[in-house]
Amino acid sequence: MFKCVGCASLQSRLVGMNPVQIRAAMELYPDIRPTHRPNPCENFRCKRGKTCKMNDENKPVCVCQEPSECPTSVNDFEHVCGTDNKTYDTSCQLFATKCGLEGTKIGHRLHLDYTGSCKFILPCPESELVQFPLRMRDWLKNVLLQLYEHESMSPGFLTAKQSIRVQKIFESERCLHAGDHPVEILQQDFEKNYNMYIYPVHWQFAQMDQHPSDKFLSHSELAPLRVPLVPMEHCTSVFFQKCDADKDKLVSFKEWCSCFGIKEEDMDANLLF
Repeated sequence: MFKCVGCASLQSRLVGMNPVQIRAAMELYPDIRPTHRPNPCENFRCKRGKTCKMNDENKPVCVCQEPSECPTSVNDFEHVCGTDNKTYDTSCQLFATKCGLEGTKIGHRLHLDYTGSCKFILPCPESELVQFPLRMRDWLKNVLLQLYEHESMSPGFLTAKQSIRVQKIFESERCLHAGDHPVEILQQDFEKNYNMYIYPVHWQFAQMDQHPSDKFLSHSELAPLRVPLVPMEHCTSVFFQKCDADKDKLVSFKEWCSCFGIKEEDMDANLLF
């Protein structure tokens, strides 16, 4: 077999060649291949609003993304409203803007408020705020029941332990069926079938408490539940603000349970697992 003399030096010169020269060299010396250098940023994770770039020491670091570098929206559904009541073209643009304001009061207060362009949200009167957890509890229970029904066709929505817990609710003859029930009916059902509502409230907390799992919900952890609801339920933001009873910007497990009317003796964090 023909042995290439000086292949190392030839390989180093491939970098400066044009595509035609590289192809010719590879055909002449098939054992020569340009060295593939993996991109250090490829598997380097950055939080939303930041992007990976190489620093002066040729190491990957996270830096704020320029809002102008974000892909533009394809339709109005990609617009989002910030807590500054400004409409952003995409969530990427909002988080890039927030990153650029890092360390300032404005940046600390800026969050994703809800999906869609900003609009007038009706004030939430106290009478409706009292009713909100009734509807919310019923909705959480029905979400779990729907997931349980889907399990038979497409397993994976619930763990085996979760399925056993939800099965008891599903098979109960006293379970109130999904529907647009009057507040009075929801209140009566909660009082009569209180035990059916404990696990759905616990389950939803555990679903959101992920980054990190520390028995506290940050604003960003609450977002998946809160953001889609705000445009439809004008009491959503006020309700979650009230849940943060000690105003520390975090909703603890006990604060969460208390918001939904769960008794203190049923606030066992061990039931989350």
